[in-house]
Amino acid sequence: MKRVALFLATNLAIIVVLSITLRLLGVERILDEQGVALDLNALLVFAAVFGFGGSFISLALSKWTAKRLTGAHVITQPRNQTEAWLVETVRRQAGHAGIGMPEVAIYDSPDVNAFATGMRRNNALVAVSTGLLRGMTREEAEAVLGHEVSHVANGDMVTLALIQGVINTFVIFLARVIGHLVDRVVFKTERGHGPAFWITTIVAELVLGLLASMIVLWFSRRREFRADRGGAELAGRGSMIAALERLAGTRTAPLPDQLAAFGIMGTLGHGLRRLFMTHPPLEERIAALKAGR
Repeated sequence: MKRVALFLATNLAIIVVLSITLRLLGVERILDEQGVALDLNALLVFAAVFGFGGSFISLALSKWTAKRLTGAHVITQPRNQTEAWLVETVRRQAGHAGIGMPEVAIYDSPDVNAFATGMRRNNALVAVSTGLLRGMTREEAEAVLGHEVSHVANGDMVTLALIQGVINTFVIFLARVIGHLVDRVVFKTERGHGPAFWITTIVAELVLGLLASMIVLWFSRRREFRADRGGAELAGRGSMIAALERLAGTRTAPLPDQLAAFGIMGTLGHGLRRLFMTHPPLEERIAALKAGR
């Protein structure tokens, strides 16, 4: 509930701060003088509702979506020793991390990967691939589980949704302000909105959305280092390093886009593509652990 309250308070603060700032700068007065009337308060509310509403709904449906996208089977009653070990390991780590027992699932994939998701720390989902269970030692797999449990304990899924909601609010708001200005000032539309408004708004949303995604993905990369440290605390630094080194030596296809940020590893990128990576390079993560960072 704390993070949900922070979520709502943050976006309310954005509305208030932007409204005050625009008034202090005289933006509304300048627009009125040019015949470009625009209800900025109403637009801010609209942007906030759509900006973090969609993000909040996606988070609420994240467990259901993850299960459908991967075909993950939740272990309700262990059918073999491996499933029993998985459930017991997650139970122990969750206890040490101070969170409620997550659902534990396995999904059929040759790729070595795992993910965690969920709206609440005490009602999350941790899933591993069959490829991870076959391709890693128990110590390495335990470290990966610790990494995912740490994501849950850190509230990373909720925090990422908060940031995405805030960014969405800015993008929706600014894109419509830009579209309105172009429509009224450049194309001299006097009543309603002409085609220029819609075209400019769409282009502005694409450009601003691309720039904004860099901020979200920067946070996504930073949280991986913290989850690695959490995995090292729960399973041992040596095991966490060994697990990352194992991942570095395997070719793993990325998870579906909706889950890409929640996996143990993501796609590689160089140059400008690094700005759009959900995870930092494994070499950097290994180096950070070895350096004690």
